[in-house]
Amino acid sequence: MREPWPKRGRGLARLLSFLLLGSSLFVPAAAWGEKAASPEPRMVVEARELVYDQTKNTVSARGNVQIYYKGRLLEADRVTYDRDTGRIRAEGHARLTEADGAVERAESFDLTDDFKNGFIQSLQADTADNTHFGAPYAERRGDASSQETIFDHGTYTACDACKDDPSKPRLWQIHAKRIIHDGVEKMIYYEDATLEFLDFPVAYMPYWSSPDPTVKRKSGLLMPTETYGSYVGYGFGVPIYWAISPNADLTVTPTYFTKQGPLLKGEYRQRFETGSFSILAEGTKPNDRGAFPSPPYGASNLKYRGAVESRGEFYPNDYWKFGWDVTALSDRYFLQDYRQWNPLYGNLFFKERSSTVYLTGQGDRSWFDMRAYYFQGLSPNDLQAQLPTAHPITDYNRAFDVDPYKTMGIGGQVTLDANFTSTSAQIADYESIQPRTLDKFNGLYTVCSIYSPTPNRANSTCLLRGIGGNYESGTVEASWKRRAIDPVGGVWTPFAFARFSGSYLNYNTTDTAPVYNATLQPIPNAAQGLFVNGADNSFNGQVTPGAGVEWRYPLIARSAAGALVLEPIAQVIARPNQSSIPSLVNMDAQSLVFDDTNLFEWSKFSGYNRFETGTRANYGGQGTFTLNNGGYVNALIGQSAQLAGQNSYATADAANVGLSSGLDHRVSDIVGRLVVSPISPITFTAKALFDPATFAARRVDGFASIKLDPMSFDVHYANYEAQPLIGFDKRRQGLAFNAKYNLTKNYFVSGTVTFDMSRYLYNGLTLYPTLYTTYTGINLQGTAPVFSVAALGFGGGYQDECTTFLVNYTSNYTTQTNTGLPARNQTVMVSLQLRTLGAINFNQSLGTFTMNDGVRSQP
Repeated sequence: MREPWPKRGRGLARLLSFLLLGSSLFVPAAAWGEKAASPEPRMVVEARELVYDQTKNTVSARGNVQIYYKGRLLEADRVTYDRDTGRIRAEGHARLTEADGAVERAESFDLTDDFKNGFIQSLQADTADNTHFGAPYAERRGDASSQETIFDHGTYTACDACKDDPSKPRLWQIHAKRIIHDGVEKMIYYEDATLEFLDFPVAYMPYWSSPDPTVKRKSGLLMPTETYGSYVGYGFGVPIYWAISPNADLTVTPTYFTKQGPLLKGEYRQRFETGSFSILAEGTKPNDRGAFPSPPYGASNLKYRGAVESRGEFYPNDYWKFGWDVTALSDRYFLQDYRQWNPLYGNLFFKERSSTVYLTGQGDRSWFDMRAYYFQGLSPNDLQAQLPTAHPITDYNRAFDVDPYKTMGIGGQVTLDANFTSTSAQIADYESIQPRTLDKFNGLYTVCSIYSPTPNRANSTCLLRGIGGNYESGTVEASWKRRAIDPVGGVWTPFAFARFSGSYLNYNTTDTAPVYNATLQPIPNAAQGLFVNGADNSFNGQVTPGAGVEWRYPLIARSAAGALVLEPIAQVIARPNQSSIPSLVNMDAQSLVFDDTNLFEWSKFSGYNRFETGTRANYGGQGTFTLNNGGYVNALIGQSAQLAGQNSYATADAANVGLSSGLDHRVSDIVGRLVVSPISPITFTAKALFDPATFAARRVDGFASIKLDPMSFDVHYANYEAQPLIGFDKRRQGLAFNAKYNLTKNYFVSGTVTFDMSRYLYNGLTLYPTLYTTYTGINLQGTAPVFSVAALGFGGGYQDECTTFLVNYTSNYTTQTNTGLPARNQTVMVSLQLRTLGAINFNQSLGTFTMNDGVRSQP
């Protein structure tokens, strides 16, 4: 007997759903007539029409059917429930939405009443992680302990369908005879599978598996790695990943190189509630050590080679942080020879690996940092015995507000700064200047013809950059300042400070390095005494009080285009007339650049070993015009003058720091800055240092940044005059471009080039003219073109929601390891990343070639 239900819209359908629930028509048959131990989840049905067929014992819902059960939603044109078999059949625009947001679309579903098991025709499944399965026929089966979906002749991809034309093939997909998605194990298994790009098969796999897209970490094999190096050959490795526990894992990568045999690499990682750490170790026994250059250009003498790296960081509480980043290498060439990734290789001229252990604390207005450093040189020009070890460097800073009501109206702010540094090295670090010369036999290490300073520093030919031995120094500075505004709007900031510094030097007087100058003299530690006034095994201390005032007078004007602020600035600082370098040792203040950023600093030295003395005035002004659209123009100009006492910048230390700085005369050079940003994506910046008499530019820096879709562009121009007194014998001039252009939403090209316009690198070829002529046959008496390329790189790629493909070529200036000659290191890198499947990276060196592209030979 068939009893039709009347059609009265969705409101009636809800009522019918209630009636259905009340009569338990949709309750699983096993529970029919039984009293449940706990309330069963209710099934809610909405439809335009419900029909109960007593003869067939079925209930049918028709017209925009929606069935809600246990977080799932089943939608279709027609749904029939067979009460005898306990199965539900959905047809016509059938759609099943899981509790996690995954959506399955099909011609029809034939499911059990809990939606867990059944058969599906013409399935298209979209997961919550934006991955997609498809199959003409699929089956869902299992229980709470084993749930899986089997796709016959199925496809899997992480690429979305084209919005304009969904019929277009996906960028990539896996097409398999059978795909099994294990919902409990969270794995996807592929049988007789083919990887296709735009429906074109590119790789076949008889059996393969990958983690479920919801899985962040899963034990198994990762994507293989490929690399090539001229000394090691082609390398192929397969990473093996082991998820040991929810907070620990291990990746082991056995790699085989065609020329040098196996290399084993392993990395262990673990997380804790307060931090994490990792340990990476890799090692090999080369098959053909003779393929590598001989020392000091290579490591052919080593039977075993490898590296150990560890990083960790822990947060005991909200204020303190403890961590480390340490590396131990068998030799400086290991990372380069075996093409291992190293973040410092991006720098063309300074290549080293630093290891550090640190403890840092930070309060609301205080800061503490203690860390030790060990440096390992990676460049052929590094002499490891000269590199210092810091054990440790400690810094402390704290600021206090002074209550004027408790200090007779003084008020203001008190700041306490402290630093303690302890360093040591085996061999003194000398640098030859005017001209720079290299050792006699290898042509790699800087040596001095005579290891002693000259009475007149303008004639110096040798500097002492680092101490061979032990050096400890400490500084404590207390300062006070307060800002006040006078009746006419001037801003006055009086300040006072007291600086206490001390140092202890115990330099090595006996050791020498087996590196020889032209007269076959090894690098001597004993000659350090000539640079430090004989200050050995003695404490040197100094107290430097000081006081000063700074005045600013901001003037504001407004117009229809925007607002203008002009601000003249003047500052006077008075200190005793004393030497700022009692022992002439300078380990941490060798980088001195006088520019707009430190014009109004109390001391323009970059570290603690040097400090301004005497009375000095700093003066200048700045102006800012802010446009109504958010753009602005900012300019600054200023100068500094020594009013009384000894000019510390004209007093050279063992490294000649202060000389040629623009501050070593009574009236300094003029510093200037101009920044123009008409709109936020466009910025032009120019900085310069001018001769006060002729206004000739001694140093110029220009920057431009343009980020206007689809293009981003950066350019940097630098032009620095020669500073022979501190080791720069020639003018340095360069131009660097970086650009990226988005051809489309997905395709882009990028490039970078650095021009050595002063031919600084190329002119350096004269350091080894005999070797260079022997290898290239080129006479070095010529000059390189103005736009000589120091570094070059270009590439392109494709990126969308499922695929990233990158190709890059780089050509960088380097030192050829087997000869020590200037050369180009050319590399091609290819990277393909398929979302959810992994990435394949290939890095191949095109070789290191002796550099001759910028030199024109002369008869």
